[in-house]
Amino acid sequence: MAHNDDQQPQAANSGKDGEQRAAPRFTLLIRAAKLIVDDTSEFLCVIRDVSSTGIKIRLFNPLPPHAKLSLAMSNGDSYEVETVWQEGDYAGFRFVDDIDIERLLDEAHGTFPKRQVRLRIHLDAILHSGGEAVRVAFQDISQQGACIDCDKWLLMNELVRVETGVLPAIYAKVRWRSHPRYGLLFEQTFKLDELAHIAAPLQPGDSMSAPGERPLGEARFGRRD
Repeated sequence: MAHNDDQQPQAANSGKDGEQRAAPRFTLLIRAAKLIVDDTSEFLCVIRDVSSTGIKIRLFNPLPPHAKLSLAMSNGDSYEVETVWQEGDYAGFRFVDDIDIERLLDEAHGTFPKRQVRLRIHLDAILHSGGEAVRVAFQDISQQGACIDCDKWLLMNELVRVETGVLPAIYAKVRWRSHPRYGLLFEQTFKLDELAHIAAPLQPGDSMSAPGERPLGEARFGRRD
């Protein structure tokens, strides 16, 4: 797969090192997804081009050694893949099984159509609500929000402040609840690369660099357009 960063979808038959491919390749502008390592750790990535046999992805973090690798889309679809090549921040993967490329390219279907990619993380925090400070646990996080467990009953649309110790204070509103689980919508959103670098060290069994090597407290929020 060539490192083609064209902005518009197009078909191509030439691949990496000039090899010809029977399956056409469709270049994508940006399609956020996540790579799931051994069904435990999750790493944000961006799909750059894809065919019915393989895919080129931009990585934000080096992947730890693994026995199994899956590509999970924001809508809930998942595809098992194998690494073919890697150059810098880009890597090529082949699909283990046959795929329906039209389904892969269409975000308007699936269990969670057009939902942002959510990353499971292990992070405890303090939530400030109504003059109280209570302990909460993050279950997942996306660019715009998070799912947390909280023993205190929170109000719908309530504005809360969350302090993690590794991030700037997060201000968010409660958008849904199924006590003790709550969905938060951030007042300020993460950029894609910021979220990737923040979430990687919080993965279970992660072999990434320790957070101290890239101070997470220095991460900045991107403002919502």
